[in-house]
Amino acid sequence: MSKVKILTDSSVQLTPEEIEKYNISVVPLTISIDEKTYVDGVNITRERFVEEMDSSKDLPKTSQPSIGTFMDVIDKVPDDYTDILALIMTPSISGTINAARQVEDMVDRNMEVIDTEFTDRAQGFQVIRAAQMAQEGKSVEEIKQALDELRAHTYLYMGVTSIENILRGGRLSRFAGTLSTLLNINLVLTVKNNSLDIVKRGRGRKTIEKYMNNVMEEIKGLKNIKAVGISYVDKMDYVNELKAKLEEIIPDVPLLIRVTSPVIATHAGSGAFAIEFYTE
Repeated sequence: MSKVKILTDSSVQLTPEEIEKYNISVVPLTISIDEKTYVDGVNITRERFVEEMDSSKDLPKTSQPSIGTFMDVIDKVPDDYTDILALIMTPSISGTINAARQVEDMVDRNMEVIDTEFTDRAQGFQVIRAAQMAQEGKSVEEIKQALDELRAHTYLYMGVTSIENILRGGRLSRFAGTLSTLLNINLVLTVKNNSLDIVKRGRGRKTIEKYMNNVMEEIKGLKNIKAVGISYVDKMDYVNELKAKLEEIIPDVPLLIRVTSPVIATHAGSGAFAIEFYTE
């Protein structure tokens, strides 16, 4: 019988209770702010990071986990696990998956790296499903099939109210010339098929609000939504509006609202948020 260990990176949105309940191992990313280096979730909390970011002189720098960091986590996986399945964030955000694949080739364990094609709670949906199935004794192949199906029915919309971070971080470099000359530009982004794309742009917050009204209508029309997440950087005003709308539209669907990870906060910037959900 297979015994599969689920491993992920710290860009994922999971509660401490979920990590403990499903016995998930998390590989932390590294962040530097004004020449101070932190390890995500180890010596800095998400809330504290946002405070540091908002008051910093320079844009924080994020680093993918080193091979040594991956090894430290893997070395703690008991020998009775037959397989290690690493569910890693989309390479459109970070090169973490490249480090994971290097480790995959180096370890003397049955390890396989899965590109979740998402991050944050959208990545968390896959991690939780994989961990649930692992606890049920399912094989790696069975888990991978289920994740393919879940991934195909996952949605992620991100609102960005300040484009400075995301342009300076190079995550939308192909749009830099057209965006950098615009003042007060707001964006709605989607993450799908390992691509971070602009689906709406315009001046002022109303650009995002109008698009999110369309997302709410989309949610109304979808059947069997299983879970919703709202992640945010540092401002709760509009997040609370979205929360109220979702509780009215889909009152029985689990909803998790939490501060996003440092790597996402760094690239998305102050005022950003994301709404993520999946259907079956």
